Amino acid sequence: MTSPAMSTVEFGISKKNAEGYLDPTSFKALQSVQRTEFGYRPLVYICSPYSGDVESNVELAREFSAFAVGQRVIPLTPHLLYPQFLNDDDPDQRELAMFFNRVLLAKCEALWAYVGHVSHGMRAEIEWARELELPIHYFNADFQEVTF
Repeated sequence: MTSPAMSTVEFGISKKNAEGYLDPTSFKALQSVQRTEFGYRPLVYICSPYSGDVESNVELAREFSAFAVGQRVIPLTPHLLYPQFLNDDDPDQRELAMFFNRVLLAKCEALWAYVGHVSHGMRAEIEWARELELPIHYFNADFQEVTF
């Protein structure tokens, strides 16, 4: 595994020039331009229900993700992706998706959980975030942050 200091690409900007040589001056300049234009946006795991009323829950996940973008974070909402090719009703495929979710959660800086309805899968994701010592933010049906 490459450490962040050893990576040759950060946020889509290569640390190498067109000839393939490291060019830290150009990289820092391009990084500065990118941060000026877009600012810093942390990757946040979106935790909301999927099973049950799938149609309504998918719409909720979309709305929650759009809200997150408006809060200047990068939402990662796996349950909008994996059901496209994995069957949530197949226990083996669901287990595989949950494994993928745990790996992705470890790449995030925080977990945002919808508390209007907390599913079994959400409980697992919240527990994983606790184990990873990630900040957990809880949101109600109006996407207002709440504390417990």
